[in-house]
Amino acid sequence: MKKLLSLCLVLPLTFSASAMASEDKRPDHFKGESSENLQQAVANLSAYNQKLAAIIEKSELSLEDMAEIHQLTYTLENALQRMDKELDNIAETLEEVHLGSEHAAFDKVKKQGQEYLKKSSLLVK
Repeated sequence: MKKLLSLCLVLPLTFSASAMASEDKRPDHFKGESSENLQQAVANLSAYNQKLAAIIEKSELSLEDMAEIHQLTYTLENALQRMDKELDNIAETLEEVHLGSEHAAFDKVKKQGQEYLKKSSLLVK
C-alpha cells in the first residue's frame, strides 16, 4: 500500500515535469513549512537539511524516499527564499553602517551596526 501511494505521488511528477518543461512552470503539490523570519528560516534549513541528508545517505533510494524528498524540498525552498530576502535586508543595513562610517555619523553607525549584528548573528555559530 505504501509503495502504491508513493508511486501515485511520484509518477504524476514525472509526467508533469516533462509536460511542464516546455512551459517553464512547475506544479505546486505541497506548501511546505513557512519561514516567517530569518530565525525560522535558519531553523527550517537546518532541520530539513538533516532530513534530506538522512535519506540520501541510504545505499538505495525508494519511491517512498523520492516522495519524501519531494515534499521536504518545499520547506527548504521556502527557507532559502526567506533567507535571500533577509540577506538583502542585512546587506542594506550593513551598507548604512558603511556609509555612516564614511561620514562619521556616530549615532547612525551605532544604531545600524547593532541592527546588523542582531540580524547577522542568526547566520553564524
